[in-house]
Amino acid sequence: MPAPRKYPDELRERAIREVRSTGRPIAHVAKDLGLHKGALRGWVRQAEADRGERDDRLTSAEQDEPRQLRRENAELRRANEILKAASVFFAQEIDRPRKRPSR
Repeated sequence: MPAPRKYPDELRERAIREVRSTGRPIAHVAKDLGLHKGALRGWVRQAEADRGERDDRLTSAEQDEPRQLRRENAELRRANEILKAASVFFAQEIDRPRKRPSR
């Protein structure tokens, strides 16, 4: 489970929009909004990567893909374990000698 976000998404979007629209330095916008300048700098860089303006970072979608694939892989492994256990159970049932009903 990921850690809770310290800043709401609306504040992030507003801060990024202000940096991009006004051209003011990140440190000044961060101070005005009560944010850490390093956090705002990361948000701005990620927004630029998501828009295709940066090649040095993965987009948000590219970062989420490995996480999603790991989750799916774990789920498939669990399903395989269940199927293996079921096949062992049914194989034992088939191999048991059957008793003839007495007359």
